[in-house]
Formats: sequence, structure tokens, C-alpha cells
Amino acid sequence: MAKKGTIENNDRRARMVARKAAKRNRLKAMAEDRHLPAEERFAARLKLAEMPRNSSKTRLRNRCELSGRPRGFYRRFKLSRVALRELGSRGQIPGLTKSSW
Repeated sequence: MAKKGTIENNDRRARMVARKAAKRNRLKAMAEDRHLPAEERFAARLKLAEMPRNSSKTRLRNRCELSGRPRGFYRRFKLSRVALRELGSRGQIPGLTKSSW
């Protein structure tokens, strides 16, 4: 089980990413638009740099919904490999069977 604070920090980042996504995308589009003058593109880059770092999508970490584990994450199930195996063994995930030989 991951620390509660680490999970909460990641959730806080996710909320901030969602809240600031529109502004960040608009500034990125302005900064990369070659039809705008160089001064406007540079100003957009400066405003983008002033935004909080945690509003960037790359700062998010995929974590297991049950345990908060950051490694061995399956995106399809939003679970770590450990939690997926446990739930699969119990038969709680439809269509998933644990093989044993």
C-alpha cells in the first residue's frame, strides 16, 4: 500500500491538470503557431512557464485504484499486477482467469 499522502498528491495534480488543461492547450497552440509574430509566441511561452508545474499532464503518475501502487500498472483495468492477480484469482474480474500448471 502506498502512502496516503503520495496518493493524495497525485489526485491533487490530476484535479489541477483538468482545471488548467484548456488554458495550457491554448498557450501551447499560440507558442507553436508560426503565423503569429515572434513576440506573441515568446509571450505565450513565458505565460506557459509561469503556470504551475503540477498542471502539466506529464507530472501525473498512473496508480492502482486499490493499493496506490505506481509500478506494474495495467491501464485497461486501472489496477496493479498484484491487485489484478488477486481479483482474478477470486473471479471478480469478468473474462479473466488465472492460469496455473
